[in-house]
Amino acid sequence: MTKEKDKRHIAILGSTGSIGTQALDVIAANTERFVVEVLTAQSNAVLLIEQALRFKPNCVVIGDESKFAQVKDALWSADVKVYAGKEALAQVVEMESIDIVLTALVGFAGLEPTIRAIKAGKHIALANKETLVVAGELVTALARQHAVNIYPVDSEHSAIFQCLAGEWNNPIEKIYLTASGGPFRGRSIEELAKVTKAQALKHPNWDMGAKITIDSASLMNKGLEVIEAKWLFQLKPEQIDVIVHPQSIIHSIVQFTDGSMKAQMGLPDMKLPIQYAIAYPERIYADFPRFNFMNYPSLTFEQPDRKSFRCLDLAFEAMHRGGNAPCVLNGANEIAVKLFLEEKIGFLQIPEVVEHAMNSVPFIEKPVLQDYFESDAAARASAASASLGHR
Repeated sequence: MTKEKDKRHIAILGSTGSIGTQALDVIAANTERFVVEVLTAQSNAVLLIEQALRFKPNCVVIGDESKFAQVKDALWSADVKVYAGKEALAQVVEMESIDIVLTALVGFAGLEPTIRAIKAGKHIALANKETLVVAGELVTALARQHAVNIYPVDSEHSAIFQCLAGEWNNPIEKIYLTASGGPFRGRSIEELAKVTKAQALKHPNWDMGAKITIDSASLMNKGLEVIEAKWLFQLKPEQIDVIVHPQSIIHSIVQFTDGSMKAQMGLPDMKLPIQYAIAYPERIYADFPRFNFMNYPSLTFEQPDRKSFRCLDLAFEAMHRGGNAPCVLNGANEIAVKLFLEEKIGFLQIPEVVEHAMNSVPFIEKPVLQDYFESDAAARASAASASLGHR
């Protein structure tokens, strides 16, 4: 029997979201290996309380300070410490008892806690792609400096990571990130102009939160993954390509300099990359459904429609520009998606709002941390002002 001290102690930032809840399912199925040390949520106090009562973490953090009393009162007899606010979230990752931090926060909010965790020497299971999109150069340099590993949780980056096992010294010629194409694959620009919020929230293959689902529909999610891949695997922009694979069975492909290609396959289920990241380097048993080739007699591939789905090209442009451009792209997109979900702009206005910010926020070639915070704020302000013309 595994002793408590030999188990891997995990902090889950964003435990009430899609990735966080699935991570807790993985942990619940492997209690002999994992201990929940910290849980955090922004505003879903009810679910956070439920999770804390079940998993008995050392502490929890509720980002929304107005809900602190509610959480504290519910957990006062459970021997679970309760904190609140943005600074508490950034501090809690430094706890000595934590072995690995799963960053499942959505958006720019994941940057500061991830940096604090790296500086505290904690390994990172990264589901918050925006951290590397916004500040990839800074974050990867910090990880090297503090001898911290970053284990990708996104299914596409996990696939690349798995394909590279045993290949670390062999140069990559190219990687192919696969995309489902989202719910609007094959739609014309005229059809996209009429897309509703409800239609955009229906992803054909994956169960994700609202923001990521909209990003998937616009192909911005794939664009953000392209930038993340650059930093995770130390690639040049020309070494990264995107192909649409509607069945979502091949999660991504690595091509080596001899022309050989490796692909990682499986049913679309985020629990597998989550488990691979928090258990690495071990592969541990899971009762996830198994893939059957007979159920998928045809796997198909096609080029993404970059004319109709302009967000993908905007992300490539930001990656080529470098500096603070990806940070601006990300901040503007977060506002554009929020406005679309509030039904204040149309689906096709998302790339227009992002492009406006990319062209209006001053470019910084070698940003430091404070520059990222200022560029993010400027991008959000630019996006908000650009959207007024679409109302």
